[in-house]
Amino acid sequence: MKWQCRITNKYRPRDASYQTVSLGGYYGLAGYELWVKKMTNGRRKGHAFENELCKMIVDQLGDVLGDQKVKRNLDQYRESDQGDINIDGWTIEAKRYASNAGGNYKPEWWSQVTAASNASGTEPVLIYKYDRQPIKCVVRLSSINADFADKDNTAVISFPTWCMLVREGWADSE
Repeated sequence: MKWQCRITNKYRPRDASYQTVSLGGYYGLAGYELWVKKMTNGRRKGHAFENELCKMIVDQLGDVLGDQKVKRNLDQYRESDQGDINIDGWTIEAKRYASNAGGNYKPEWWSQVTAASNASGTEPVLIYKYDRQPIKCVVRLSSINADFADKDNTAVISFPTWCMLVREGWADSE
């Protein structure tokens, strides 16, 4: 287990996420204390988000999934250009982070999912979530409107809206 520690002046307002430990000796007499907190395991957090997404996809698309299994793609760790989750016609890259001041996705995330979708010949979707924020999805604008097929524009939409796009796309292909 990893811990994050900071030595700070004990008269400074304490961040509520830290516990305090009194210091002895010179530092204790000089008015310092130790702040400690457990660090988040980022890999475990990402895996949990991918599993949560699989369940949400089944809940939203269960009636049209048919025989498809929605599960994490474990080959993503062995080979490059693999999505986190794959369903018919879509390559999904999932990102879960604590915070981002602007609330927007990072361009390298989009590059990652487009490289994986180009390798598999599917549509890319980046699904990301920051703490205490709703889940957002990034898709090519051409996924929404075919008139934009030759452009690289993207749209940020909600998770239910993306599920509607998938459902409508599958209905059109039948």
